[in-house]
Amino acid sequence: MRDYLPCLDWLKQYDKPAFMGDMLAAVIVTIMLIPQSLAYALLAGLPAEVGIYASILPLIVYAIFGTSRSLSVGPVAVVSIMTASAISGIAEPGTAAYLQSAIFLALISGLFMLAMGILKLGFLANFLSHPVVAAFITGSAIVIIFSQLDHLMGVELAGGNVIAILASALGAIDRIHMPTLALSLFALGFLFGTRYGLKPLLEKFGMAPKTASLLAKTGPVLGVVITSLLAYYYHLDEQGVALVGQVPAGLPAIGIPAFEQLAWKELTIAALFISLIGFVESVSVGQTLAAKRKYKIHPNQELIGLGGANIASAVSGGYPVTGGFARSVVNFEAGAVTPAAGAFTAIGMMITALFFTPYIAFLPKATLAATIVVAVMSLVDFSILAKTFRYSRTDFFAAISTLLATVAFGIEAGVMFGVLSSLAMHLYKTSKPHIAVVGEVPGTEHFRNVDRHHVITQTEILSVRIDESLYFANAAYIEEQLEELLATHPDVEHLVLQCTAVNEIDISGLEVLQSINDDLALRNIQLHLSEVKGPVMDVLKRSDFIDKLTGDIYLSQHQAVHGLSRRQNWQEEASTGYL
Repeated sequence: MRDYLPCLDWLKQYDKPAFMGDMLAAVIVTIMLIPQSLAYALLAGLPAEVGIYASILPLIVYAIFGTSRSLSVGPVAVVSIMTASAISGIAEPGTAAYLQSAIFLALISGLFMLAMGILKLGFLANFLSHPVVAAFITGSAIVIIFSQLDHLMGVELAGGNVIAILASALGAIDRIHMPTLALSLFALGFLFGTRYGLKPLLEKFGMAPKTASLLAKTGPVLGVVITSLLAYYYHLDEQGVALVGQVPAGLPAIGIPAFEQLAWKELTIAALFISLIGFVESVSVGQTLAAKRKYKIHPNQELIGLGGANIASAVSGGYPVTGGFARSVVNFEAGAVTPAAGAFTAIGMMITALFFTPYIAFLPKATLAATIVVAVMSLVDFSILAKTFRYSRTDFFAAISTLLATVAFGIEAGVMFGVLSSLAMHLYKTSKPHIAVVGEVPGTEHFRNVDRHHVITQTEILSVRIDESLYFANAAYIEEQLEELLATHPDVEHLVLQCTAVNEIDISGLEVLQSINDDLALRNIQLHLSEVKGPVMDVLKRSDFIDKLTGDIYLSQHQAVHGLSRRQNWQEEASTGYL
C-alpha cells in the first residue's frame, strides 16, 4: 500500500513540529493562492470561482498520493493558457460548453497521467529536453503577458499568438479605456514594488530576511484589497472598468457533468499535451526542492498523484492543475514539512469559498491581469539560449526554434514543436556519431584517439572506436565513414571495431556489420570486434553473424591488437622460412 499511498510513510512520523511547520506554510500559500486562483481562472477564460474550486479537492488528493513534500498543486499560468488555447476554438468563453470543455480537459488529463503512472511511463517526460522545456516556458510566459493586454487596456483584442495580439493592440490604441489603463499601471507598479522592493525595505527596518521575504509574497493580496476598495468607493464599474462580478459562495458540487456536443478528438489531443507539460513542470520543481532537503521524489508515483489531482479537479468543477513553481518555492521557504501543508491550504481555500467570495465582486479584472503579468515574469529566462549557444549548437537550435514557434504560432504549436525538436535533436546527434582511429598509449593497455594523444599504431591493424549504438539512423553513416578510413589506410589487413560505447545493435546495424564483413572479405581484410557488451553479444548470438565473421571477438582492444600483432609476426616469419 505504501507504494501507492506515500502518505502512510510520513503520517507515521507526523508530530507537533511538523504540524506547526505545515500550518504556517499553508497560511502563507493560501494568501498567495487566493489571487492566483482567480487570476489564472481569468487567464483560462473561466469564471473566477472555477479557480477556487481547482484549489481545494486537488490539493487534498495530491497530499495523499504525491511524493513531494513541498510541491504546491493548483492552477498555474502555463496550463491555464494551454487550456484557453485548446478550448477557445471550440466554444465561446462564458458559455456552458466552454466550462464543460475545461472540466473535460481536467478529467482526460488526469486519466492520462494516472494510466502513465500505473504503467510506469514516467520516463516519457525525458523526451522533452531541458533546453526545450525552458524555451517553451519562456515563450509561453511571453504569450501570457501579451494575452493580458486586453484586460490591461480595457479593449477587446484578437489573436492567439504574440504577433496577432500585438497587431490587434496597435490597432486599438485610439480605443484604450483610460480609467482601466490607469488602474492597471497602478496595480503593476504596486505589485512590482512589493515583489522587488518590500523585502529590502523590511530588512532595512530590522526584520529578519526570511520573514521579510514571506511578507513580500503577500503583495498580490494587498493589491487585490486596495484596488477592490478603490473600485467600491469610486464606483469604477460605472466608469467602464471591468470587475469580476458576483462570485457564488459555497463549495462546489461533486460529480462529473454530462459532456454534450464536445469536440472529443481535439480536446483529447490537447489533454495529452497538457498532461505532458504539466508533469514535466511539476517534476522539475519537485526534484529541485527535494534535492535541497536530501530526499527523492518518484516520477511514476507523481504521475498518479497529479492524475488523481486532475480527476479531483474535474469532479469538483475545476480545470487542469499541476505543481506551480512560485507557490512551491514559497511553500518550501515557509517551512512545509510534509504534503499535509497542501491539505491545510485546501482548508484555507474552502473557508475562502464559503465566506469571502462576496467580497470578490468589486475586484477589477485589470488587477488580476497585472497579477498574472508579475507572476509569469519570473518564468521568462533567456539565459538558457546563451548557455546552449556556448555549449551545444544543436541544443540552441532546438531551444530557439521552440521559443519562436511558441511566440509566433501559439502554445499548442510550441508544445508540438518542442516534442518534435527534442526527438529531432536526439536523432541528429546519434545519426552522425563520433568515430575515432585509436592507438595504444605507451606503457599502458589504454587506447585513445590518434588525433588527441601520442599513441602507438600498426600499419596492418586499423583500430576504430565507434562512440554510439548502431541503429537505423546511423548505420549507413558508420559504413561510409569506415570506407573512407580504409581508403586512407591501404595496407590494412585487420579492422578492429572497439565497441566500448555500443549499447545496442538493431537489425539495421546488424545488416551493416554483415555488409562490412562481406566487403572486407573480398579485399582480404579481416573484421574483428572488441569489448562487446554482454547484452549486445546476446543479440549477435541470435543471428548467424558470429559464424560468418572473418575475424574474432576479443575481450579487450589490448588483447585484440597484441593477439593480431603476434599472429602477423608469426605469419611473416613462416613466409620467410624461419619456422
